[in-house]
Order: sequence, then C-alpha cells, then structure tokens
Amino acid sequence: MAISKDHSGWTDRGFLPHYDHAELVQSVTFRLADSLPKEKLLEWEHLLKSLDDRERIRQIELYLDRGSGSCVLRRQECAEIVEKALLHFEGQRYQLIAWCIMPNHVHVLMKTFMGHPLGRVVHSWKTFTAREINRLLGQSGPFWQEDYYDTFMRDEEHQYNEVLYIESNPVKAGLVGKAVDWPWSSAARKWRWMT
Repeated sequence: MAISKDHSGWTDRGFLPHYDHAELVQSVTFRLADSLPKEKLLEWEHLLKSLDDRERIRQIELYLDRGSGSCVLRRQECAEIVEKALLHFEGQRYQLIAWCIMPNHVHVLMKTFMGHPLGRVVHSWKTFTAREINRLLGQSGPFWQEDYYDTFMRDEEHQYNEVLYIESNPVKAGLVGKAVDWPWSSAARKWRWMT
C-alpha cells in the first residue's frame, strides 16, 4: 500500500510516534494542557518506565478519568465547540466512527481521506477549539497539550472494541450510568438519531 505525499507514514516529532495513511481507521486521543501536569508525570516517572506501553496508557487514562485539571469541557458551551469542530468536515476530510468529549480529554475513532493527513486534521480541531474556548472563557495561553496519541486499528475486532471503549468512557469514569446519557459522544448522537 503506497503512501501519498500528503500522508507521511511513520513520523516522530520528538514526542509520540504517529502513523498516517489515508483510509486507515485510527483512534486519536488529545487532552487539555492542564489535565496531566508535568509534576505528576515526574512523580510517576519511575513507575511509568517500568510498565509496557498498554499499561502506561491505561494508568494515564485512569488518572484523566478521575477529572484532573480544569475540566472545562464539562461545560456545555465548551463541549459544543469541540463537537461542532469534530462534525464540521465529517464526510469531507474524514469519517467519524466514534467519539467522546470527556471533561479533560477527547477520544475520536476516524478514517482520514486522501489528501487530509491525520496530523493536519487534529491540528485544525485543536487550533480552532483552543481559540474559540479561550475567547469564550476570557483566557489565553495553551489550551491543549502539544501532542496527541494515535493508534491504528488492526482488524474489525480491534475497531469494535475501540468503539465500545470510547463510547463507554463516561460510564467508566462514573459520569453517567449509560453511554447514551453522556451528551457529548457518538453514543448519544446515535441514540438521538434512532428516536
């Protein structure tokens, strides 16, 4: 499978490794700048180094789900800005499969289309939403953490499990009893379409 000039394959900007290929289904997570303070990462440095990648990610996600940082995405007007950004180019630049806006981070399962690299899509979401939410809140400065985490789906089972994970994240975090009750997710949106 050839990689187009717009889609770079494997890259590493000094933070996390990324894989970009058109028509590839990927899970992306990005979080608020204050959701995982450097002090906490320094505190965990030894522990996290001793874990494999999957367990390291699980530990960080458990911490995020406890509501660290300002959690401004819990506010309806902030979550609406993120939701509108995710939905804006859906069907044109990418296909959204599942998504969830948590109080301090965002999960998206998507497939990018040819000519619309993953990094550029995520950058546009983060740039637009940071500007709009900072303006709404009367603040300035970094809104999102600089990088994002992505992983491509190996097969249909992996993709199915990822949809369940993303849409169940508010339940796992204790925010709601059922996935469809969290208003800022594809689970709630699917339910609204069916009713």
